[in-house]
Amino acid sequence: MKAVPKCPKSMDVWFSLMQESIEVNLIMRSKHFFAMFVVLMLGTGLGNLAAASDTRPNFIFLLADDLGYGDPACFGGKAVATPNLDRLADDGMKWTQFYAASAVCTPTRASVHTGQYPLRFDIRQHFPGTNDKHLPTSTITLPELLQAAGYATAHIGKWDQGRLILARTRDPARALPGPLQHGYDHYLCQREEQPFRGNMLRNRTLYRKGGTCLLRNEKAVPPDDPYYPQHLTDIIGDETVRLIGEYAAKKKPFFLNVWWNVPHTPYEPAPEPFWSQTAAEGISENQHRFRSMVAHMDHKIGQIVAKLDELGIRDNTFILFTSDNGGAYEADIGPLKGGKTDLHEGGIRVPMIASWPGKISPGTTCNLVGHTNDILPTFCAAAGVNVPPEAKVDGISLLPLLTGKETTQAPRTLFWQLDLYNPIQRHYPKPKPYATAAVRRGPWKLLAKGDRPVELFNIEEDLTEKTNLLKKKPRLVAELQDELRAFLAAPRDRSGQATPTF
Repeated sequence: MKAVPKCPKSMDVWFSLMQESIEVNLIMRSKHFFAMFVVLMLGTGLGNLAAASDTRPNFIFLLADDLGYGDPACFGGKAVATPNLDRLADDGMKWTQFYAASAVCTPTRASVHTGQYPLRFDIRQHFPGTNDKHLPTSTITLPELLQAAGYATAHIGKWDQGRLILARTRDPARALPGPLQHGYDHYLCQREEQPFRGNMLRNRTLYRKGGTCLLRNEKAVPPDDPYYPQHLTDIIGDETVRLIGEYAAKKKPFFLNVWWNVPHTPYEPAPEPFWSQTAAEGISENQHRFRSMVAHMDHKIGQIVAKLDELGIRDNTFILFTSDNGGAYEADIGPLKGGKTDLHEGGIRVPMIASWPGKISPGTTCNLVGHTNDILPTFCAAAGVNVPPEAKVDGISLLPLLTGKETTQAPRTLFWQLDLYNPIQRHYPKPKPYATAAVRRGPWKLLAKGDRPVELFNIEEDLTEKTNLLKKKPRLVAELQDELRAFLAAPRDRSGQATPTF
């Protein structure tokens, strides 16, 4: 990072004015973050935000929940048509070796927000609705970086970074940090408290009655709200379209973090025409429901892109689509092994599509390795925002590869850690031996239980992970084990385990 110029005395007045702004007060949660704001403003030359607003790209990050590597038609899926995802791929670039940071949801979402491995925050499994763990506010997040650079930031859909519960509206001082505390100007999410959410899951009403349990910027959405009777997938798509229009009218660049709940269970029939469109002979009721949910999400993605086209801002909008982990139950993981909750390829390799007309060549495919840690540095690079050293990002910017400025990739080692989930969320037993950690370097992938190696595969030659080479490559195993041990032993920020009193 280039040196940050010293602030002239005249900047003191500017800082005083900015600190009086409500918007900036949301950002300046600490002296550490105020310093980061100065780095951004002076280090990137974005002091005149109004003049730059018409040239900096917008960002829309679309995250599916439990979508398998082989579910989109453009990744070989045959069960359900995904014309809008396919169109995004035709307009941009597919990544065949893109990885989620975990084989379950919460850790991967922390990776997207921070650009760091979730283990850095001691996030080793999903956050169940009964605990008070959360993403620490001490970390620097992608929305904070973009917000500080003058972007409008909004989160729509699933949160899963610490329980979003109605008690927050009653006593915010004792509630868990949510989207507003992590750099978003606006959010619309479902409430996450138990047993309320559990009942909706068991009764299969999470989607069909999705509008009855919404939180918007710390307040419950009332029954007279237009979203209240709507289907959750429609709400997420419609809110995204609404915000695109609002921010475009203000001529302000935006970052929309759109986290779909589908196709996560409960499998519920999507409304027409998607239910009828996905009917097929010989499939189970759950398979039909799953397919209708994917088709519904794909349709809403099409409406989001159509809004960008309508407003003439599609060419200046960077869209990235992926999944939070590998496929569960009815999902198609293609030829891969394992699935959700498992560290074999089926649990962590996910479809990824990046589209940015004029910058990313249409109809291209990248066979190099990407990771959800890379999203933060990639978006920041595209926005011209320097990532301060304090962010401690583990990822790298994929922008040179996306834009064709580079065609090769420097070697790097990737890591995964996931506390043991004995059952796998598929229709078959979890592969043995069980693993709680993995490391990949080049074509080699080592799986371990704790730090004890149990399997070694050459992923490029053995995508299905059938031939365990552990005993044939002792020197390589020792090298990867040493790297894994150092990763597992690194210091962790455990401040997200604080337990507020409700």
